[in-house]
Amino acid sequence: MTVKVEAKNISLVYREFEALKDINFTLENGRIYGLIGRNGAGKTSLLSLIAAYQQPTRGKVKIDGSIVFENEEAMTQVTFVHKTDYKDEYGTVKQFIEFAMRYRPSFDLQYAEQLISLFRLPTNKSIRKLSTGMQSVFNVIIGLASRTPITIFDEAYNGMDAPTREIFYREILEEQARHPRIFILSTHLVSEMDYLFDDVIIIDQGKVVVQEDIDSLLQKGFSLTGSISDVEEVVDGLVVLNEEQLGGTKSVIVYGELPEEKVATIKQKGLEIGNVTLHDLFIQLTKEVN
Repeated sequence: MTVKVEAKNISLVYREFEALKDINFTLENGRIYGLIGRNGAGKTSLLSLIAAYQQPTRGKVKIDGSIVFENEEAMTQVTFVHKTDYKDEYGTVKQFIEFAMRYRPSFDLQYAEQLISLFRLPTNKSIRKLSTGMQSVFNVIIGLASRTPITIFDEAYNGMDAPTREIFYREILEEQARHPRIFILSTHLVSEMDYLFDDVIIIDQGKVVVQEDIDSLLQKGFSLTGSISDVEEVVDGLVVLNEEQLGGTKSVIVYGELPEEKVATIKQKGLEIGNVTLHDLFIQLTKEVN
């Protein structure tokens, strides 16, 4: 099934606090979206609207043109995997898998069993007695095996060790090839997960500051290093995200399209130009301005 998610002018207000502010975007099938932002930026609030956990104060969230909130058909197309408190849950993993099957028409039990074996998840143990990492593994298995057209993982790797996270990442890529869908991965492990993303959404203080395919975004960021006077001459009129100075040398991170005349000047002055990682861009685009 091919789906599209649209957010149109959505805002979310909690009493006096505006958690989300006039957000617009479109998500297309077959893409893995990295949703990144600092703590409290509004990531989980935004995802909860897509999953119809709550209704926006203003604006609309639609799946294939239909408003998602209180829309049973639309809601069955979304799986929202997030940190869950299982301390009062006495059922076993096996029982929870059976429960998921009843409420997810697209749930693939055979695939779930493959994942259980892959992640070495005990199925006859009470879910409340699993470690935090194994509870996260269980959540991930539900998300992957549900095979809903929109699958959301909100910091889903909580407690997983590095090898287990790598299995999770690899499985997302392989599953996307087998059953293309909209994946949304909310994370603060940007440098570890950036290779998974087709598109990046950066949210800061309740606003989307960037939504772009990752290759185009990374092409807009670069570093320049050279003598102070040469660097300052070249970056005049450009968007400088960060600058550092040591002795007579200056290094800056620049964001945006680079005019041809600037390219010529950089070559003429022999400035060192370098790539910038998504992690660096994220930090600089969301840093607090004094």
